[in-house]
Amino acid sequence: QSSVTPEATGRAPILRCISSGSVEITLPLNFWAGKRRTGPEKCSKDIVYEPATGRVLCQLEPCGAVEVDQAVKAAKLAFGYWSKMSGMERARVMIEAAHIIESKREEIAEMEVVNNGKSITEARLDVDSARLCIEYYAGLASTLAGQHVQLPGGSFAYTRREPLGVCVGIGAWNYPFQIAAWKSAPALACGNSMVFKPSPVTPVTAVMLAEIYAKAGVPEGLFNVVQGGQETGSLLCQHPDVAKVSFTGSVPTGQKIMEMASKGVKPVTLELGGKSPLLIFKDSDLENAVRGALMANFLSQGQVCSNGTRVFVQKDILPEFVKEVVKRTQAIEIGDPLLESTRMGALVSQPHLDKVLSFVDRAKKEGATVLCGGESYVPSDPKLRGGYYMTPCVLGNCTDDMTCVKEEIFGPVMSVLPFETEDEVLQRANDTSLGLAAGVFTRDVRRAHRVVEHLKAGSCFINNYNITPVEVPFGGFKMSGIGRENGQVTIEFYSQLKTVFVEMGDVDSLF
Repeated sequence: QSSVTPEATGRAPILRCISSGSVEITLPLNFWAGKRRTGPEKCSKDIVYEPATGRVLCQLEPCGAVEVDQAVKAAKLAFGYWSKMSGMERARVMIEAAHIIESKREEIAEMEVVNNGKSITEARLDVDSARLCIEYYAGLASTLAGQHVQLPGGSFAYTRREPLGVCVGIGAWNYPFQIAAWKSAPALACGNSMVFKPSPVTPVTAVMLAEIYAKAGVPEGLFNVVQGGQETGSLLCQHPDVAKVSFTGSVPTGQKIMEMASKGVKPVTLELGGKSPLLIFKDSDLENAVRGALMANFLSQGQVCSNGTRVFVQKDILPEFVKEVVKRTQAIEIGDPLLESTRMGALVSQPHLDKVLSFVDRAKKEGATVLCGGESYVPSDPKLRGGYYMTPCVLGNCTDDMTCVKEEIFGPVMSVLPFETEDEVLQRANDTSLGLAAGVFTRDVRRAHRVVEHLKAGSCFINNYNITPVEVPFGGFKMSGIGRENGQVTIEFYSQLKTVFVEMGDVDSLF
């Protein structure tokens, strides 16, 4: 298990290593009690691949019960120190961590590209989002306060907002570094500690965040990283010293985590899947609607939970919209994700690429028309020929009962569906068990707000899509999850309220 680290090599050696096709990670990827740790000696190691080339990137050492317990104990010990610090003291350390991230922006982004396959342009924005999230919650750390309630006879009550303890974060592979920050920032701001488990597909950059927090001055053990798959996640969820679990991933896994957490009556935050609708009315600005549809479907190779993959277009503008979307989709530059010109890198793994392509095949069998893309793509660069690439796909002639319209594909596949009336499209848009996001494009401000009011989704967009400023909450309705990430409200999901009654007179007893 190994890693080229910025400290050891600097940016240029990382890039030379990548361009020569010899990326390899050599340092341990587990981290607790202030330093990197090797996994259990007699564990079966999992191979991690570089999506852009298909080459072996590292071997993952999954943590077992002993290692998980060590990480949780380290977090519990650090919590004792961190929770007693003032909000201002915690904020200073978090701001320092944000400054370090800013100084290492390029190094982190490059490693995210190597591990995930997304373009360097997007990876930089992800690192920025992580930094902004930490800055935002550093600003909130000193504002945590309760309420004073005056009662009769001079007595009074007050509330205290207190930390939960050791929190567990379980991340997804589509935004590895960003998700680690989105989960840890509010947890740490409230005075908690965290044990974070990245996806075993993308294990590399979370440990970089752990080192950054350590360098910024957090107590040893405040933010720990344990690697592994389902078994490691189960051990974390069921550990008696864990107070809360926050998970980003699929609905089935989220259900299992909720069930495990319920055994200890532990609160959960679940950010799960989506099959989100994007409604484009005939009065919309067509240029912006096309841009929005592309942003709603092709960011991170389409591997985004909030993507608006059901694109409903009013019949009057359907031909013009489809023509322009297909033209722009065909122009998306696919290839080496480290090149500035690349707009679509590699999908995260070969099995996932095969799964996405199988959805396209099934769509064709069910009667959809492939208007462009939907095929494996082999870059001309020899070192990239083993990578997991495909051409972004637009499907026409779709109907609501098709698999491509009903199930989350999690790849660069857009399904276009015609509609006639507002009432009709709202009924169809809401006809799903998921409710993560939704969007509407229209120039009619009354229609925009009216439609959004009726859309059953937690994160809605008017005349834009997939914009996630850290100042506003993000999360879903229905089976898309519980709780929120980002925004002020998330403080409530990483803290607990204590009520204190103070009697200023004598006890009025009935006995």
